[in-house]
Amino acid sequence: MLVTIADVLKPDELAHIRGVLERTTWVDGRVTAGDQAAKVKNNLQVPIDSPAAQELGQIILSALSRNSQFMSAVLPLRVLPPMFNRYDTGMTFGAHVDGSIRSLPGSGQRLRTDVSSTLFLTPPEDYDGGELVVHDTYGTHSIKLPAGHLVVYPGTSMHSVTPVTRGSRWASFFWSQSMVRDDWQRHMLYELDNSIRSVRSRLADDDHAVVGLTAHYHNMLRHWAET
Repeated sequence: MLVTIADVLKPDELAHIRGVLERTTWVDGRVTAGDQAAKVKNNLQVPIDSPAAQELGQIILSALSRNSQFMSAVLPLRVLPPMFNRYDTGMTFGAHVDGSIRSLPGSGQRLRTDVSSTLFLTPPEDYDGGELVVHDTYGTHSIKLPAGHLVVYPGTSMHSVTPVTRGSRWASFFWSQSMVRDDWQRHMLYELDNSIRSVRSRLADDDHAVVGLTAHYHNMLRHWAET
């Protein structure tokens, strides 16, 4: 399931993140890549343990926690601290699949990367190329969103970033372990939740249809969720 989410960041949050990133140090992005990904990765990243990455990551985690669409689509159990990457002219990231397990920094705890997320930080008119290309069972999707918008997609998906031919593309990226491991089950729950919201907008919360659909949603989630 691929879902785009508008305006995850408020304008002042986006401006602050951009300002901090303009003053921070960037390093070769291959330092966080696995053996296979490192061969096709050519970008820059902010060091994970830098004060800038930790401060900005907390801003993004707070924004995600208040975003009902992210919560509905991902059903996050744990979210890795957001990281930050940059593609200047000529930089790219070839086709790859993200590693299935990552460690939470400083904790020794491991996280299964069920859902991948990219939060765009640069207006699309500021650069050419740099599209996130995701391949799934429904075809190939090319994604280039306004600054502050987010895309989430299954961590199992092959994906790439096309070469930047003008300007610079900045983004935050991170992974979530979902309470519901299976992507199709998450998809069904997301669609059901959207249907409930639509019905609730037209009927009273205590209407039999609303109560029944909500009960089905929570019973399905109770059956599939891992905590």
